[in-house]
This record gives sequence, structure tokens and C-alpha cells, in this order.
Amino acid sequence: MSADLKRFHATFFEESREGLEAMESGLLDLEGGRGSADTINSVFRAAHSIKGGSATFGFTRVAELTHVLETLLDELRADRRPLSADAMDAMLASVDVLRALLKADEQGVPASDDGTGIVAKLNAVLTGKATIAFSLARGAPPIPARRASSRYVIAFAPKPSMFLSGNDPLRIIRELAELGPLEAVCDASALPEFGALDPAQSYLKWTLTLPGSAAEAAIRDAFSWVEDECDLSINGDGGADAAQAAAQAASALSVSEPPVSEPAASAAPAIAMPSAASAAAGSTGDDASIRVQASKVDMLINLVGELVITQAMLKQVGGDVEGPLAERLLAGLETLERNTRDLQEAVFSVRMLPMDAVFKRFPRLVRDLAGRLGKQVNLKTFGESTELDKGLIEKISDPMVHLVRNAIDHGIETTEDRIAAGKNPIGTITLEASHQGGNIIIEVSDDGKGLNRERILAKAREKGIPVADNPTDSDVWNLIFAPGFSTADAVTDLSGRGVGMDVVRRNIQSLGGESVLESVAGKGTKVTIKLPLTLAILDGMTVAVGGEVFVLPLGYVIESMKPQADSVRTVNGEGRVLKVRGEYLPMVHLGRHFGLGGPQHSPIAIVVEGDGQKLALEVDALIGQQQVVVKSLEANYRKIGGISGATILGDGRVALILDVPGLVRGRLNVQAA
Repeated sequence: MSADLKRFHATFFEESREGLEAMESGLLDLEGGRGSADTINSVFRAAHSIKGGSATFGFTRVAELTHVLETLLDELRADRRPLSADAMDAMLASVDVLRALLKADEQGVPASDDGTGIVAKLNAVLTGKATIAFSLARGAPPIPARRASSRYVIAFAPKPSMFLSGNDPLRIIRELAELGPLEAVCDASALPEFGALDPAQSYLKWTLTLPGSAAEAAIRDAFSWVEDECDLSINGDGGADAAQAAAQAASALSVSEPPVSEPAASAAPAIAMPSAASAAAGSTGDDASIRVQASKVDMLINLVGELVITQAMLKQVGGDVEGPLAERLLAGLETLERNTRDLQEAVFSVRMLPMDAVFKRFPRLVRDLAGRLGKQVNLKTFGESTELDKGLIEKISDPMVHLVRNAIDHGIETTEDRIAAGKNPIGTITLEASHQGGNIIIEVSDDGKGLNRERILAKAREKGIPVADNPTDSDVWNLIFAPGFSTADAVTDLSGRGVGMDVVRRNIQSLGGESVLESVAGKGTKVTIKLPLTLAILDGMTVAVGGEVFVLPLGYVIESMKPQADSVRTVNGEGRVLKVRGEYLPMVHLGRHFGLGGPQHSPIAIVVEGDGQKLALEVDALIGQQQVVVKSLEANYRKIGGISGATILGDGRVALILDVPGLVRGRLNVQAA
């Protein structure tokens, strides 16, 4: 393959993945009764685009599979066969195989499945072996059957910019000529004088006539790559009036003006070609977009991070300046700080993706897993437009998959059990995302049977997991996150190995987040995940401890105070605690915790909350609040308990960023021991 084509591979694979996601979503909508004729048309167009691109680039296995899939979709959208359960299973399985084939081609490695099996399955459906039909769309109008036409008359007017998109009208005309005897009349009235001719512009338009024996779907396919690059009408009513109508439509189509919104009164109704791509490509202004490599955005974010450090350095130096220029300097530094924050927010917004990028993978997961377990489960999602950093989006997907699998396997009861309990026979799993301050909150909940407190305690004692005396519900639910914990009676491919929930919490913690589990017997279970919006820059409170400076992420801080002597108590087995409005909070002296020494009792206590537990941190002094750029300490040195990262202060010193959830867990482990 020529190097010229290889440079388009990245775009092809990216667009193909988007097409497969659209196909899967559309197929699930059809199966769930939420689809229509437009839905199956969009699925067909996605398959057709992947087929055309893969054939162009020489990915033959993908092209062969999508060709058979496209044939089945074409028969479905033409209403020549009902949508059956076997056909739906085969098409969804095709999406999985296509993902694997595209990944193998992208990485240049052999695929574990060459697609032969799924092609055979699709062919079995095409030969009529699939007989279990169900409604294409409950409550939606069926796809109308198209009557035969004596001939098709096509008015085709390429837009001036068609050549710039790499498309050629001559190729389309040649493709139409393969469908039957083609009559073509060219209109060159818009052709300029030779001296004004621009070879990169298209000036011609055509009236094309094909016999009625040509497949209308094949005619549409010929134009599928240029739907947004031409003005088009297809008339197939079979009479002489069609030619007259098409001729009038052709004369109305101007190569220099957008298509008219309504046809002439005497024209026959044109068959519109729906195109989501057309709407996207034709939009301008706020909706316009470009593709940018993620590495370039990461480089830009790193540069903004360095700018934040430089701005903090200048601010610190500017505070020591005195004299007549001091006021002007400080005003300029305030403007720089404001502009730096605005620039940082603008750059970070480039990396933000909607949570829909995660949520859209779950309808298929719920469908397949519920089917395997013989359960009826409905999935609801809220807050799909809530945005999260791309890096976090990619890493939060796996923990959420495990939580949803657990909800279906352990939480949702069988249909019989739900009916016996007086519940709706169809269980519900809810995914919800929302912003809360500088964090994003993700909730995974179900309306199943909830957790069994006594069973969890018994299993924990059986496995030797430390259990506190008189544990609260929160303490019991946290036992589920212990390594090796499982209440499953049998080991299956879904559960029972004791590997999962501890990994889920560890992965969430590695992202700077925390997870809290709540459950009510007979009502259901909810897992709440709290994540920072980004891992690159955070708002922090700088504190002095034993001659060193630490940064405390503001998202965990509740309040700070100077504790009175009568508010501090020593409790056997708990150590020192601080009484705050009737609540006793464990105290951690940061100086002694990190071996920095310092006074026995620090003058300031900061109340923080992590993993659903509150803690009072003793520090020597509060320095201030500022934005800091997070640097990985583990990548540059090693992992340290209670520390999540490091940053560079304005004076050039390195300050460690406290891991509040880690400090909370460390305190709880000491108590449990």
C-alpha cells in the first residue's frame, strides 16, 4: 500500500470505531422498540462507510464481513424480511468481531477471529433460517415497502467543493452504469471561461436515468460518500412525469447556492437521503470541530502547567517588591493570574469528554449478561452530558463495568424472586453522573435485594478478615472491598473468585478518587464514586508541618480551627479524638506521622473527609490557597503512603500533596488491628 494511503489509517480507524458504536446503539434501540426506519438507515450507512473504507485500504476481512452484514441490513430496511432474534444476535456479534478485526489491523497483528464464523452465521440468517420475528419498533411505524419503478431519474449537482473532499463525480457515474443502461445528460451552463476555470472546483451537473430493474438501495449507495457534497433528488415513480420532474429539479439545483428547501409545485416528490454526516459536516460556527492528536493536547496541558508554576513564582516575588512600581506590578500579576486560570480552564476543556462515552457501552453489556443469567434488567442513565477528563474517562470504564456486572449477578433478583417479593419483575440498574464542586460524582445503583449484613460478617470472619466490635453498616459494607472477599457459593466465569471489588476501589483510588457503598435490604445497593475533574492541576491549601510544606486538596477540606484543650480527648483504642459539634473525630498529627517531629500538640486542626470518614489533621500553620501542578511522585521516585503526588512551589521548593483517603484508610487499619 502506498504511503499516501497509510497516512489516512488513523482517521479511518477512529471513524470506524465511532461507526461501530453508532451501529451497536442503533441495533439495541431497534431491539428495545425505540428504533424506526431512520435508525436502521443510520446503521446501514455506518456499515457501508466501514466497508468502503476497509476496501480502499485493503483490509479485506473487514470488507468481506461488512459486505454480508450490509446485505442483511439492506433487506431489513427495504422491508424484504422481518427483524428476527437470530438476525439481531448475528448483527450484534458482527459488531464485536469487527472491533477485533479493526484492532488487529490497526496494530498489525493477526486477529484471533478471522470472521469466518460470523459470516457463516449472517449467511444462515440470509438464507431464511431465522424465523423468530419481533416488532421492529413498538409503537413506531414500519418501514414502508417500496413499489417497483419503471425507471429512476436522478438530478445530481455536485457542490463546487466536491473535489476538495477527494470525491469524483465521474466515479459515481461509472458505478451507476454498472447497475444497468445509463442515460446521462450533462448541464455545463455554469462552466466559466477558460481563463477563470479553477480545476479544483466542480461546475457540472447531470440528469441521469436508470431502468426500474436497478435496485434503489444500490443507487443510494453510489451517493452515500457524497451526501453532504452534492444536491440530489431521486425520482422513481416510473412515468414520463418523473423525467420532467427531475429535469425541473436539476434546473433548480444551483452549484453556487444551497439546495432549495421545497421542490417546485409541479415536481414529483423526491426521495430524501437522510444523512447524519451531512448535518454534522454542513454545520459551522459553534458546532464545527477538528481532530487533534491527544499527544498534542497533552503537550499543551504540560505547558500550561509550567505557566501556572511560573505565575506562582512571579506572584511570590512580586509580594516582596516595594516602592512606586509595586502597585502596578501587583495589578499586572493579578491580571496574569486571572488570564492563566482562564487559559488553563480553556485548555482542559479540550480534553473533557461527556460521560456518554462511558455510558454507551453498558446497554450491550446489560443485554448480554442479563440474557445469560435469565434475568430481566432495564438500564437507565442520567447526566450523560457531564464532562470528565479524557484520561479519567478511559480509566474509570473498567471499574464501572465490574460494578454493573456485580449489580446484575448479585444484586438483581430473578424474575420469580422479584414477583414473590412484590417487585416489578424487571430489575433496574441506574447510572448517573453529576458535577459537585471541583469533582464529578458517578453513582451505580440497582433496585435488587441489597446486601446481607450477617452473611458478609460471617464470610469475613471465616476468611480471617479483621472485623471491628459492633461494626456500623458502613464498616460492614467496606468489608466487601477487602482482597479475596466473596460471598458467592460457586465459582463461575462471572463471580466467586474473590477478585474484583478490591481492584475496583484500588483503581478508583489511583485516580485520586474515592468510593462509598450504601445498601438497604430488599431495596437495593448504590456505589458512589467521587473523582477529580482532572489529574493535572488542583486547588490546594498549603500547610506547614515540621518545617516542610504540604498541599492539602481543597476538595477534601471541610473546615479548619484552633482546637480548645477541653475539645481533645484520649480514647482507649482510638487514640486522640477531637470533639466537633458533638462528633468525635480521630486526630492525626502530620509531623509525627511523617517522622518530621514538631510540637506534641499542633495549634491548628483541619477537618477533612475521605472515603466517607472524617479525620482531624494537626498542622503547624496555614500558609494559603493556590493552584498547584500535580507531578507523579511514584513515577519519579517511589510510592509513599499518605502522599498522592508532588508539586513545585513558587519559590522552587518541592511540596508533597497529601492523600486524604489514604490517611483515612491508614487510620482505620490501625484501629482494626
